[in-house]
Amino acid sequence: MSTRSPAPPHSARLPAVLVGLLTGGAAGFLLTETLRAFSAFVLDRPLDVAGTGGFLLAAFISVPLFCAVLGAVIAVRRAGPDRRSRQGR
Repeated sequence: MSTRSPAPPHSARLPAVLVGLLTGGAAGFLLTETLRAFSAFVLDRPLDVAGTGGFLLAAFISVPLFCAVLGAVIAVRRAGPDRRSRQGR
């Protein structure tokens, strides 16, 4: 008799992926907005996205996207089967 729990079906992982995607995207957005606010209020130098040749704009778009994908990957891994069951415990 096996004590391993079966892997959840893909439909059971979908809510976890969506929550991870939204949470990661929100974290990335907060990260970029925190950087913008720090630059404006502490350094007294507002960020000019249009004047940087697209580098700053690309960073402000890619950071939330990267965080969203990372959040989805972490959520899928956490929604997977229990790791202890694979180790034979």
